[in-house]
Amino acid sequence: MTAVGPLDAMFLGGETREQPMHVGGLMLFELPEGAGRDHVFPEISRDFVSWLYHEIVAAPEVNPLFSRRVRNRPADLGYWSWEQDDAIDLEYHVRLSALPRPGRFRELFELTSRLHGTLLDRHRPLWEMHLIDGVEGRRFAIYSKIHHSMIDGVTALRWMQATLTTDPNQTDMPATYALPGVGGEGLPAGTESGGGMSTPAELLAAIGRLPGRAVGAAAHGVGGAGQLLAELGGLAPAGLKGLLQATMPFQAPRTIFNQPVTGARRFAAQSWPIERLEKVRAITGATLNDVLLAMCSGALRNYLLEQNALPDKALTAMVPVSLRTKDDAPGGGNSLATLIADLATDEPDPERRIRRIMFSTTQAKGVLSGLTPLQNLIVGALGFGVAGPAAILPGVAGRTPPPYNVVISNVPGPTDSPLYWNRSRLLGMYPASIVLNGQALNISVTSYAHELHFGLVGCRRTVPHLQRMLGHLETSLDDLEHLH
Repeated sequence: MTAVGPLDAMFLGGETREQPMHVGGLMLFELPEGAGRDHVFPEISRDFVSWLYHEIVAAPEVNPLFSRRVRNRPADLGYWSWEQDDAIDLEYHVRLSALPRPGRFRELFELTSRLHGTLLDRHRPLWEMHLIDGVEGRRFAIYSKIHHSMIDGVTALRWMQATLTTDPNQTDMPATYALPGVGGEGLPAGTESGGGMSTPAELLAAIGRLPGRAVGAAAHGVGGAGQLLAELGGLAPAGLKGLLQATMPFQAPRTIFNQPVTGARRFAAQSWPIERLEKVRAITGATLNDVLLAMCSGALRNYLLEQNALPDKALTAMVPVSLRTKDDAPGGGNSLATLIADLATDEPDPERRIRRIMFSTTQAKGVLSGLTPLQNLIVGALGFGVAGPAAILPGVAGRTPPPYNVVISNVPGPTDSPLYWNRSRLLGMYPASIVLNGQALNISVTSYAHELHFGLVGCRRTVPHLQRMLGHLETSLDDLEHLH
């Protein structure tokens, strides 16, 4: 039996029917040439996807990380712990589904939406894997989800990548839950967990003081958040002023995205060539991430105009950001924080909008680069933590200024070379993240095969017609491409 860490316990304790706390992803594959025809694959007596399902369920290997379940009994005095499930039922965790005809993306996203909105069973290990047959165009999909207390989104993406190969003929690739080799922190073997930080004792002490203090910060707005950071991180007054202007929450308007949520979800996804965003980057001098933010900004503006719900004040986004530069020595680990970006949604001109976004992110990264590793960690934890009061306290969501309006995350994906899983070519991988009470929309992006793959998750009631956001993203990118 292993104790659940304080941060992981927050994900368990904060979960409700309206607020599932798992991360997921949808991977789209192309069937191998000749799949389903016995004279091409004589070893397959059923159709290809059904054969895959039976093959992986029959395999006995289960990584210890995926065979542990959570325990919280009265005898444990309220403390969470992990215990191994010695009789894990793979036929429960791994499921085979088929789309109704014609098996379009519409049907695929509807199924993914339902799967992403259901809670994981706390009496079992907290993960599921769904093989989805019947996608039109000789394709199939895999939707996977795992509780955030077990693994974070970035690590989950790395786990999925570890199941893939560049060899189109390899047939012995395991499922995610069967991967061997887990580090002490639940990471795949060889994964670094972020170097250059302070001592673990310092970091845990700082983070452990955040959750309760974040409630007080929320009550006092940006000033309270800044005071909290100054106390925990020892930030000087001059540095605090710059940080408040560049990176701190509670400066966002109220929007339809910042309302109470229900338990049902909508999921939408689409891919765009990175080459198109690179063209905008060359025209404007922006970073690729700035172009992505501008693309999202224009889409959010048009979506809210369509809903007659665009506030006069610009929306803000919480953005995880890497502080490493191209001059940093390799192997130095990660340096991550979060910033609050001005999305300039009150600006109708796309060129002025991206210029404001560039100014906002440049200013914020400049301030963050001057902080200590401990202060950067606290900024990152506070960026996520300040959303907690609205998510947990009844009646708070929609009644207080939101810390930010939306989370936009861009996680680098696998190599640009085509990847395969058991002879099936990977066409796209779309993140499916968490939405919280008061934070009803999440936009997550990853890269693969010279494309950016967008995964949008929203509350089904609070964010109506989420799929229309895909059309607005295309329109926004087209507007940026025509800048001079």
